[in-house]
Amino acid sequence: MVTVGTIVWLSSELMFFAGLFAAYFTIRNISPDLWALETDRLNVPFAFANTTILVLSSVTCQYGVFAAERGKAGRTGKLLQFTQWGMREWFILTYIMGAIFVGGQALEYAELVRENVTMSSSAYGSLFYLATGFHGLHVVGGLIAFLLVIGRTFAARKFTHEQAISAIVVSYYWHFVDIVWVGLFATIYLIQ
Repeated sequence: MVTVGTIVWLSSELMFFAGLFAAYFTIRNISPDLWALETDRLNVPFAFANTTILVLSSVTCQYGVFAAERGKAGRTGKLLQFTQWGMREWFILTYIMGAIFVGGQALEYAELVRENVTMSSSAYGSLFYLATGFHGLHVVGGLIAFLLVIGRTFAARKFTHEQAISAIVVSYYWHFVDIVWVGLFATIYLIQ
């Protein structure tokens, strides 16, 4: 039931982001000159590197799920023996990568504010910060979920099937957040 509920909830989240995409394309169509001016200020190589980190975090997340499905909460070998990692180590690495992404977004925001791209500066700025900001909040929510799942494994005496299900559900959310970002990245940074 938790899995089905999560999928239904993510479907509603998808509709929310679809509304942001629709607003973005509508305003872009109405003000093409503004779009050309504002998109020139974006640091596409930096955003691409940040996006790569987020996308790779989905890979590490999935490795954590594979470990959880095997009932392996923690590593059995040395720290640098990746093949011996459990769900915790993979989820901790995913958490670090997600935190780096959020930090990268904050750096990008600071740079754009210095270039006078703000929420109140134009329709472009409003939509840019709304879309990327709401996505960033979703990433932070995912980071909190990772901490809860990891913490539960330390608090419990035995890694249970329910904990594995929790890890899988968190991975659904994380993969959703990554897929939405790939769409946002393509829309905001690549489509001119």
